[in-house]
Amino acid sequence: MDETTFALPATPRQIAYARALALRNQTLLPWNVQQDRRTLSAWIDAQAKLAPASATDQRPSSKQVAFAERLARTKRRAVPDECFQDRGLMSKWIDGNR
Repeated sequence: MDETTFALPATPRQIAYARALALRNQTLLPWNVQQDRRTLSAWIDAQAKLAPASATDQRPSSKQVAFAERLARTKRRAVPDECFQDRGLMSKWIDGNR
């Protein structure tokens, strides 16, 4: 059979899931991908393997950093460098140095 035979349209559930993945990964869902079930399935598989954009951004907020630096000046200590890389570590450091 030829590749130009009938292409099945994407299902509404596929499109809804693809849109949710596009939002999660902060990427665009191309229009031509939405037209074919197989193409959309391949796009979904590729996007599902990617880490969400929000999960990769675990850095502390600017308010956390400012508060930690203010505490560090008061206590005459330095904020550990690893605390600037992880929101949870910064929170624990702040709680321990209040």
